[in-house]
Amino acid sequence: MRYRYRRYFLYYLGRVFAFFVYLLPISIGSRMAVLLGRCAYLILPKYRNTAIANLQAAFGREKSRRQIRRIAREVFVNLAKSACEVINFPKINEKNIDRFVRIEGIERVDRSFAAGKGTIILASHFGNWELLGMTFRVKGYPGVTIGRKIYFYKYDNFLNKLRKSHDVNVIYRDDSPRKMLKTLKDNRILGIVADQDVDSVDGVFVNFFGAPAYTPAGPVMLARASGAEMIPCFVIRQKNGHILKIEEPIKFVDTGNKEDDLVTNTQRWSDVVESYIRRYPEQWVWMHRRWKTQKA
Repeated sequence: MRYRYRRYFLYYLGRVFAFFVYLLPISIGSRMAVLLGRCAYLILPKYRNTAIANLQAAFGREKSRRQIRRIAREVFVNLAKSACEVINFPKINEKNIDRFVRIEGIERVDRSFAAGKGTIILASHFGNWELLGMTFRVKGYPGVTIGRKIYFYKYDNFLNKLRKSHDVNVIYRDDSPRKMLKTLKDNRILGIVADQDVDSVDGVFVNFFGAPAYTPAGPVMLARASGAEMIPCFVIRQKNGHILKIEEPIKFVDTGNKEDDLVTNTQRWSDVVESYIRRYPEQWVWMHRRWKTQKA
């Protein structure tokens, strides 16, 4: 019961904060987020220590302890900035979207649409990933996103309300796969954020920063079942705005051995995600326990 009341208190406190953030220009809110992110780094030791431990495991031989702590602090700052930007989603429209997000490689998505089998946009918890679906919708591309229900329904409703200000709709990952395949059959975008250890979904172990990481197999399974192309996309935070980088579609192998091919193809897209995290380590969510699930 105590935790229930605390959730409500924190939710309404957050809504008051969001109200005042929305009243400010986005640029001022972003500057405030730097201070908020640094404060969060200091007062949330559980997540700070997890981030530092993960960074140490990934970059311990390449970066000093001081560098790792600096990256961990910037991870919190990036998340705070992203939260302020999401609160301001209703202010963004087709007239000003190009001021916030510059797109590189959109012709790859257009070619996929021309094939008529739908497009899987493979995202990750990188940069401000919420801007990804919003940008495609503002630019007129139809589609939905696979998401996870937030543990407290009021948070979930509030976030979805902000998403729907730009008609970004969510299919929850525990919904029927038929909904997802129907989206692809209708030649629309299916956005998937699949870079975390989720032991409640089917997955395979692939190499991630030199260690086996349990990784969702759903993206490859949906792509093979539908014939849709899988295109990795990343919203990279810059000093002024963001760049939406659209990569080449993943080239799948098909040897006839479904189990081996599933691992190989999952490894291929995971390698692309790792390459971006290595270039911009402060923009990934390191406080997630990425190597939680261990091989038997």
